[in-house]
Amino acid sequence: MKLKTHDIVMVTAGKDKGKKGKILKTFPKENRVLVEGVNKYVKHVKKQGQRSGEKVLRERPLPTANVAIINPDTNMVDRVGYIVDKAGNKVRVYKKTGKAITA
Repeated sequence: MKLKTHDIVMVTAGKDKGKKGKILKTFPKENRVLVEGVNKYVKHVKKQGQRSGEKVLRERPLPTANVAIINPDTNMVDRVGYIVDKAGNKVRVYKKTGKAITA
């Protein structure tokens, strides 16, 4: 998976198309990401003891195919690639500009 936590992404498909947010958590096995403030749904919580029942807004994970990383230089969506630097380390880079992703 080319996306990591704390990356700023834009939703490219679905009911929240066009919204931006930070990745809170990644789920590599399911190929999904949890984005802050996006894909919210209502969860009904039952009452427990003295606490009354309520409706809570929660975010659900999105497929990685529905999000794209935002390049801060161009402020537009971009793709992620990899290069190997001189020290032999694998570095994530933006495809359009070739700059390393620092996150």
